Amino acid sequence: MTRIRQWLVLWFGFHVPVDRRTYFTHGLALLALKYGVDVLLAWAVLHRLWTPLDYLSPMLTRHEKLGQVPAWLLFTQMAWTLPFLWIGVSMTMRRAVDSGRSAWVCLLFLCPFVNYLVMLVLSLAPSRPGPAWWYEPVRSSTGGRLRGALQGLVASLLLTSAMVAVAMVLGGGYGASLFVLTPFVLGSVTGWMFNRENAHTLTETVAVAMLALLIGSGALVLFAVEGAVCVAMALPLAAVIVLVGAAAGRAIALQRGPRPAPAALVLLLAPGLPLADLPHVAPPLREVCTTTIVDAPPKTVWRHVVSFSDLAEPPRWFFRLGIAYPKRATISGTGVGAMRRCEFSTGAFVEPITVWDEPGRLAFNVASQPPPMTEWSPYAGLAPPHLAKSFRSRRGEFRMIALPGGRTRLEGRTWYALDMQPAEYWTLWSDAIVHAIHARVLAHVKAEAELAANGPPLAAAPIRPERPSAREVARAAASPLPRRSR
Repeated sequence: MTRIRQWLVLWFGFHVPVDRRTYFTHGLALLALKYGVDVLLAWAVLHRLWTPLDYLSPMLTRHEKLGQVPAWLLFTQMAWTLPFLWIGVSMTMRRAVDSGRSAWVCLLFLCPFVNYLVMLVLSLAPSRPGPAWWYEPVRSSTGGRLRGALQGLVASLLLTSAMVAVAMVLGGGYGASLFVLTPFVLGSVTGWMFNRENAHTLTETVAVAMLALLIGSGALVLFAVEGAVCVAMALPLAAVIVLVGAAAGRAIALQRGPRPAPAALVLLLAPGLPLADLPHVAPPLREVCTTTIVDAPPKTVWRHVVSFSDLAEPPRWFFRLGIAYPKRATISGTGVGAMRRCEFSTGAFVEPITVWDEPGRLAFNVASQPPPMTEWSPYAGLAPPHLAKSFRSRRGEFRMIALPGGRTRLEGRTWYALDMQPAEYWTLWSDAIVHAIHARVLAHVKAEAELAANGPPLAAAPIRPERPSAREVARAAASPLPRRSR
């Protein structure tokens, strides 16, 4: 237990110096541990094997090797990654200082491809003589809180604004750098500036960094860069990374070791970090399937799948935030080549029919689609770039499977591509939204088909009060009335 406690302090703390032997051996062991758990999960769920070469490829193509990956597995692997993110940043920071380099080298640990080169260099670089990384405990100071907080807020917001601009204009849009590197820089610069002159507690540092995150998120909405809904979706992931960055920035500010490279020079280079993002490749298709049981035969269900009347059901609360939801469907013609139009709150999906297997299967491609949502914003007509290209529905289908007793298993499927990183995080949102759209359509089809097959449900007979018997009336009349209290 003592050895395990020492390892945890080494991995998650910021006090113990890290030499090259420790950095290499622990880094290799932790990489093997993470790879082993990920491979076991993938094999247990999907019965497919990740090779080391597949595993070290860009995150966008990793899961393409595995085929259709359940959203819960993506979430589990993302949650499993976060502790290793903290360990990698912490140990890279201390190893850089031990080798005579700036602690800000830890920023490069988050850059795809570049991080492999950084880890290799730090594993080979010898330790430099000089004071240790951290040689005495630091007491929290009550002075300079407001000044340090303001400095941290201003510096971090200016720097991350430049990073967002570079990522969106030169970096090609919504890559991993925008949702991973930028929050880390926001938290680390805030934590560093807040503790640079006076030491403060980690709780205070994290609070100031979270305030910077909220102000920065509000600025994106205020200056018409993003809508409120998309910003709210990004906040959970950004908050976790900002927390890691705030702890790292505080540790850099409180370090007592050598500082050979001016931090200002390193931070001036930070806006260019998004240019080291993953190369753009076509995202894999994801399949979402939703099912329901209909108390009607497939022939009846088929008629209400091909086209359906206006959905009378009010949209659920999250649809009222601006997410597109289905309203009706119409069709021109019959058979393969017919044109189906599914009207959504933001426009129409144009769907040429590719399979007409009445009454078992109706399949279609998506020739054109409306925006996936209408952004909440103070400005009318806000259309961020991701609304046009990040989410693309490619095809869909309905399947009607006959069940005993004249019932039908109705399945709705959609295949879509999501061009946003990290895909493990954004897929959770997109899968949930597509499931909700399916559920709205299937519930309407189920109600219409059951009404057509079985007629309206019988109204419950009104409950009539029973008339008291003559004996009960006489007994009530003979009983003395209760005295009224004065």
